[in-house]
Amino acid sequence: MHNLFETLNTTSLLSDGAMGTQLILRGMTPADNSLLWNVDRSEDIAAVHQAYVDAGCRLLTSNTFQGSSTALEMHGLADRMSELNRAGASAAIQVAEASPDPVWVFADVGPFGGFLEPLGDTEPEELLEIFTGQFTALAAGGANVALLETMSDPEEVGIGIQAAKQVGNWPVACTYAYQKANGVFRTMMGTTVEAAIDRALEDGADIVGANCGTELSLDDYRALADELLKAADGKAPVILQPNAGAPRRENGEAVYDATPADMAQLATDCVDRGIKIVGGCCGTTPAHLAAMSTAIL
Repeated sequence: MHNLFETLNTTSLLSDGAMGTQLILRGMTPADNSLLWNVDRSEDIAAVHQAYVDAGCRLLTSNTFQGSSTALEMHGLADRMSELNRAGASAAIQVAEASPDPVWVFADVGPFGGFLEPLGDTEPEELLEIFTGQFTALAAGGANVALLETMSDPEEVGIGIQAAKQVGNWPVACTYAYQKANGVFRTMMGTTVEAAIDRALEDGADIVGANCGTELSLDDYRALADELLKAADGKAPVILQPNAGAPRRENGEAVYDATPADMAQLATDCVDRGIKIVGGCCGTTPAHLAAMSTAIL
């Protein structure tokens, strides 16, 4: 196992792109739960991971974004939480270990789907148990970097970091999702970039940044990169995983217009600014990531 931080000291790394859209291309329907594919269609999950490795990605994200017991409960799958998360991590790690280049696997944990007290009825101790359970299953599947992604509440992030560090001695990354209003980037909970990153660093995050975003243009992501770097202030590597531009609706579906060349230029601009891990989120494909890889690596 190569040391991630030693690698980041000498080069930038490319993380992968969207998973959901690739599974839809392989036949997943709105009625399907993507985590079930980790068991029932594991060859398809592995094929998506392999496509990203072939594109030059060195960080894969397990197909477990909505894999907490609370998220799975809505689909009647809470009792299979450990199985489905282990399988998701295992599918990614098998592809990673077969690569001739070092490839790490993010243990992907998304928002738990509710709100902490006093906005909601979930107590911090309960959430710690939820996150600990998911990270434990992901670690058992072989994932070697903990990831809290698409977050909006710093309190939730803090509890997630605590859970990840209780589970294992592995790097912990966290990424927030931002929107822009009146020229200011904020999370859905109204938290600024500076406040969100400061809190994550205080709670022990080893890598900080952003993924996704609401109606953000590619230039918005460039500006967001600057704010993330300023907030991190050299205390931790910064990761940015932008969407392929702001989506538009066409025949009831979201369409992302950024081309591979557009994303390659964005990746170059981000790395030139000091972003250490760049990747993609909604709307990005292996073709986008391959162009980004050629541009930055």
